[in-house]
Amino acid sequence: MGFFLTIVLLVVTLGIAWRYLGSYMEAVFAGRVHWLGWVERPIYRMLGTSPEQEQTWKRYAGALIIFTFVSLVFTYVILRIQGSLPMNPEHLTDVGPALGFNTATSFITNTNWQNYGGETTMSYFSQIGSLTVQQFVSPAVGIAAAIAMARGFSRRKSPTIGNFWVDMTRCMFYILLPIAFIFGIIFVGEGAVETLAGTATIHDVLNGATQVIARGPIGFMEAIKQLGTNGGGFLNQNSATPFENPTGLTNFLSIFLLLSIPVALTYTFGKMVGSIKHGAALLAVMIIIFGSWVAFTANAEHGQNPAVQAAGIHSTVGNTEGKEVRFGDTSTALFGVASTQTSTGSADASYDSFTPIGGMGLLTGMMLGEVTPGGTGTGLYTLLIYAIIAVFIGGLMIGRTPEYLGKKIQAKEVKLAGLGSLVMPMIVLILTAIAVSLVVGRAGPENLGPHGFTEILYALTSQANNNGSAFGGLTGNTPFYNIIGGIDMLIGRFAIMIPAIALGGILAEKDVVPESLGTFRTDNGMFIGLTIGVILIIGGLTFFPAVALGPIVEQLTHLRFF
Repeated sequence: MGFFLTIVLLVVTLGIAWRYLGSYMEAVFAGRVHWLGWVERPIYRMLGTSPEQEQTWKRYAGALIIFTFVSLVFTYVILRIQGSLPMNPEHLTDVGPALGFNTATSFITNTNWQNYGGETTMSYFSQIGSLTVQQFVSPAVGIAAAIAMARGFSRRKSPTIGNFWVDMTRCMFYILLPIAFIFGIIFVGEGAVETLAGTATIHDVLNGATQVIARGPIGFMEAIKQLGTNGGGFLNQNSATPFENPTGLTNFLSIFLLLSIPVALTYTFGKMVGSIKHGAALLAVMIIIFGSWVAFTANAEHGQNPAVQAAGIHSTVGNTEGKEVRFGDTSTALFGVASTQTSTGSADASYDSFTPIGGMGLLTGMMLGEVTPGGTGTGLYTLLIYAIIAVFIGGLMIGRTPEYLGKKIQAKEVKLAGLGSLVMPMIVLILTAIAVSLVVGRAGPENLGPHGFTEILYALTSQANNNGSAFGGLTGNTPFYNIIGGIDMLIGRFAIMIPAIALGGILAEKDVVPESLGTFRTDNGMFIGLTIGVILIIGGLTFFPAVALGPIVEQLTHLRFF
């Protein structure tokens, strides 16, 4: 499938998803969808709650934290005792404490960072009963947080923003499970492996060699891996292996799935607040930045790798180093940008083999906060945080109290938005400084110079943004990187999510201010441009010095040869 045809089909299918999946999700969270009521009701009885028992933002956030902590402990324990559990045909041993902490933290934060080779470390029980469960649960938590914040704009003088247990249950059973099941069948039908039979041993009669091929319940895990913007694959090669991503169709569907819910949530938001134009404005912000980054990165990868060219090797097919010939350079760049800008982190190529500038496209996409379109739920509530900052600036420009959807944006809201927008850059830069200052941190990269620095910066940026992709040259399975990475993921997840929920609660308590001639409009081109400017300025001001020391220096170093 050609690159431009892929783009056209992607735009069409995502447009359909935006309209119909977005509308369906609004109906689900409004309680108008009941076809699985017989599943819902027993769960609510077991939890001692009901849709009528709504929560304040503090109780909502408290329930979310308690559930996540229980999930963390559950996942960690499973990994630590997997050697004694069933469904372990390869007799894999227990996961170590540091790696267990990092992995459990990774999957409960929707990061799916993997400091291990899945087929050589995790048993089938760990993969299915622990990690895949979190691939459903963690995106549901993110979507619930986004819906709670959206209710803050849609309600008037309300002390509550919904019920966390109800929102998460509805998201799991009405959205994630049905869609993942349908696409899981498609992936398996296309050739993705799905078996519990263990490894396959192949004997080469001619050469006398024996090869052991890892297999497992891969196909259905692949569907939720992409749909939930998880990114954690069963196999170490992730979506670059035919066992996970066998055909051009599955490659396209992977891109579609990881973009579908983040894109559709803007329609859900518009419908919740009674103005589709406001949802479309947020979508426009996503499209403009995402499209720009795809064009930039695809152009970089379609050109020559400067290091290869400096060695006297010239090619007419772009930078093919580390890429699957099935997909080519530009489609791989599209997959990479889609994956890194949605907090998915899955990969159909070696991102470490991108050109310095192409790799910068992946890195800087995450540094913008992954709001274009971002992860399941996380993209929407983080973009709304940037929108609040944009509204505050717009209000200062016209000399009146800023308002967004009729809600006054005052000091408390601006402080929370400021915290939500700055916590990720702060944690990334601080932890990167610590890593490059310590011997154990500098021992991680396999490359010296600016590329080695980029490997560290990329890893800590990826984990803080709950992305999970990596430059594979970093040896991350060490006590230092397992622990610092786990801390990075936890702060990156909850230091933004909790302020977003708090904003929802504070805004829900406010009444709507009538629109007047002096009201700064938040559904037009000026607002879209201002929001894009806020995103780019915050990302640029905080990260440009670090990026200059990494991929930019590396690119300039190679360019001196020709």
